Amino acid sequence: MSEFTLEIVTPDRKFFEDKVEMVIVRGIEGDIGILKNHTPLVTPLDIGKIRIKQNGEFRIAAVASGYIEVAKEKTTIIADAAEWPEEIDVDRAKAAKERAEKRLKGSGGEKDTLRAEISLKKAINRLEVAKHR
Repeated sequence: MSEFTLEIVTPDRKFFEDKVEMVIVRGIEGDIGILKNHTPLVTPLDIGKIRIKQNGEFRIAAVASGYIEVAKEKTTIIADAAEWPEEIDVDRAKAAKERAEKRLKGSGGEKDTLRAEISLKKAINRLEVAKHR
């Protein structure tokens, strides 16, 4: 299978850079699969998983929004945060999930509800990715 360069960066670090066969990300309108020679594209990403295919096998990571830019030979993902399953602090993610659920039950307005929903979505995503250790 043809390969292309995938680079994933966050404000803290260069999370990943290597040749890959495919990457699947969660766009704001659903999952997007990228192969070599994909049509150029720039689109926002939602909170979700990144699935990276190398040597016929998939690796998974959690990502907290950002955007993806697809060019002919390179795809770049700029994410607010990205974590491999083994990097996720499961206890912290569970605590964040519980806090967000409590905030949703006692919501203090539209802005608080939106923040709690985003926090809950991030925590659930991290917990799901952590299962792939």
